[in-house]
Amino acid sequence: MTIGLEHYLVVSAMLFVLGVAGVIVRRNLLVIYMSLELMLNAANLALVAFSRFNNNLDGQVFVFFVITVAAAEVAVGLALIVAVYRRRHTAHVEDLRTLKL
Repeated sequence: MTIGLEHYLVVSAMLFVLGVAGVIVRRNLLVIYMSLELMLNAANLALVAFSRFNNNLDGQVFVFFVITVAAAEVAVGLALIVAVYRRRHTAHVEDLRTLKL
């Protein structure tokens, strides 16, 4: 039994759906943020799979740049979540009706 492109795409789709469900269902900012990162990694998995099965490096190079931008996004996103938590003493979305200080 060989692992084909469709296997990677099924795993990628399952990870993406799990991330979407986490964003829709959960109320904690940190869990929502982790679900967004899961969706990003699912897209990266699909890009690497397509790149591997087409025998070119374009998708893998693109994933390298996406991971680089995601690292900066993590730093900024976590800083914003920590700032909101320090100001409001909560990380639940329903408690953050407005962003007024």
